[in-house]
Amino acid sequence: MAVSLAIAELRLLRRMSLPLLTGAALVAFVVALSVGAYAMSPDALMLALAEGLHLVPVGTADARDVAVLAGIRLPRVLLGAFGGAALAAAGAAIQGLFRNPLADPGLVGVSSGAAFAAVAAIVLGGRITLVGGLGPWLLPLAAFGGGLAATWVVARIASRGGTVDVAAMLLAGIAVNAIGMAGIGAFVFASDDRELRELTFWMFGSLAGTGWPRLLAALPFLLLPLLALPLMARSLNALLLGEADAFHLGFAVDRAKRVVVVMAALATGAFVALAGIVGFVGLMAPHLARSLVGPDHRVLLPASACVGAILLLVADLVARTAVAPAELPIGVVTAALGGPFFLWLMARPRG
Repeated sequence: MAVSLAIAELRLLRRMSLPLLTGAALVAFVVALSVGAYAMSPDALMLALAEGLHLVPVGTADARDVAVLAGIRLPRVLLGAFGGAALAAAGAAIQGLFRNPLADPGLVGVSSGAAFAAVAAIVLGGRITLVGGLGPWLLPLAAFGGGLAATWVVARIASRGGTVDVAAMLLAGIAVNAIGMAGIGAFVFASDDRELRELTFWMFGSLAGTGWPRLLAALPFLLLPLLALPLMARSLNALLLGEADAFHLGFAVDRAKRVVVVMAALATGAFVALAGIVGFVGLMAPHLARSLVGPDHRVLLPASACVGAILLLVADLVARTAVAPAELPIGVVTAALGGPFFLWLMARPRG
């Protein structure tokens, strides 16, 4: 009787976790819009939003509130929410694909590949007319290509005889990260003063440079993985049994692998292009979500997206308020949280 009651309580908790996480993500979104160097009360925030959406006459809200919200804070917070959700969903899908909880877009080289391509685009964009002519689409496209190439290399090396060699995956990720950082260093060396300032600020990771043109250019690349990856949930559940078993169960294994790899590269590349290198979100969020909702990817993927949005919004809030009026790079905040978390994950099996 006690065991049955405990199982029933666990099932109820898991059913309630996704609505609660969704509500927590909405609360984090509103708090991130309200708090900052220029604080806004909830009433002022709602009034400024209503004026921005043309629900009330122009001039009803305070002009400074409208300017700060529409011009600075809203695009930044939208990037934090959608970017964190996309990174976390990509991390959960990558972990399911590799059947390993340590897999992460940053650890397996996706972020470094995307970063290398984005740095190349920044440096070469002003020097090659054809490249520079892509305008705001240049960085998202370049980062997507770099992330896709890195993912393909790691997947090819780690997949052996229909199984995934975890050691080979991690070692390949280390090698791809090293190659990517070497390429970034070469482009930094070749950059001029203006490009060097942009690269230095971008490599530490920050949501501060987000504006509407860049956000709107990258938003489709973030939304598509959030819509497409949940469609792969049943295939990812089957892949947990192994590729051979998933194939015999009737799943299109190769197609599922291609979709997951492309969507993970798309999400990571688009975010890296706008915010720079922000690590560990794709590692931490799926683990936290899995502890709440279990391993079923039909629930795990949306739950991971909610946790990822919360993590990145909170990290950005810490970054812009901890040393105000200055601002910490958000990559420093996520690394300070993610580094110990990763060490704990590595040490836990031995414990």
